[in-house]
Amino acid sequence: MTEKEKEFKGRVVMSGRLSGEAVVSRQGFNTLASFRKDTMAGKKIMKCSDQNNTDVFGKVLTGRILCLPKTIGSTTGGMILQTVASMGSAPAAMLFSGAIDSLAAAGIVLADVWNGNRIVAVDNLGEEFLACVEQGQKVDVFDDGRVIVHQS
Repeated sequence: MTEKEKEFKGRVVMSGRLSGEAVVSRQGFNTLASFRKDTMAGKKIMKCSDQNNTDVFGKVLTGRILCLPKTIGSTTGGMILQTVASMGSAPAAMLFSGAIDSLAAAGIVLADVWNGNRIVAVDNLGEEFLACVEQGQKVDVFDDGRVIVHQS
């Protein structure tokens, strides 16, 4: 690892190895509000429609690595994740600084089991992770819960 990389270790919720571009929400991520508009329109590329989350509003979520403290909002959150995954429009990964909630975990598991569309998920990465990662940075995720953030 180079000095331009920072490594974190979390708990694997849904395993996978991938690299991608970070989309960072420093506040609770409202799953329903964020995906509602483009899901209802049947769009393939989902942009965040939650105008109350200025960190990610209008940013592409599909195929990105969503870095967040936690999900918030409606009890439909898990089904929203499962739905966008079934549409092939989900984030590639969700990386939580804290513990994943049961609704997000359920949606991620159902997306994998029902549709074979995996959303890689790691939680308990810590507050330092969320303070370190920035919009657009390259992030590597490993099967064992390691996450490497490539600094600009």
